[in-house]
Amino acid sequence: MVEADSVARLIDAFVNSLTLADFDIKENASGGRPPYDPKSLLKLYIYGSESGIKSSRKLAKSCKVNVEVKWMIGGVQPDFRTIADFRKDNIGALNGTV
Repeated sequence: MVEADSVARLIDAFVNSLTLADFDIKENASGGRPPYDPKSLLKLYIYGSESGIKSSRKLAKSCKVNVEVKWMIGGVQPDFRTIADFRKDNIGALNGTV
């Protein structure tokens, strides 16, 4: 369902090739639930940047309605707070200042 030349495929392959520890990307701490895979959240962040989606709420909505995003992050549906916390906790790494 995702076209062969989709940017989602490029982002997926790129992030899967990374070792996140090298970039100081942290996992979201969660109370009782297992944390979301930081690679999935990084893919979502990059996709949002590429697509001009900056709002955590709009990214969370994309996880529910956008087929490319669903495929890329494995069907998980983080809420907007999880996305915002990932951004906040990894701001240095995401901006390249680590």
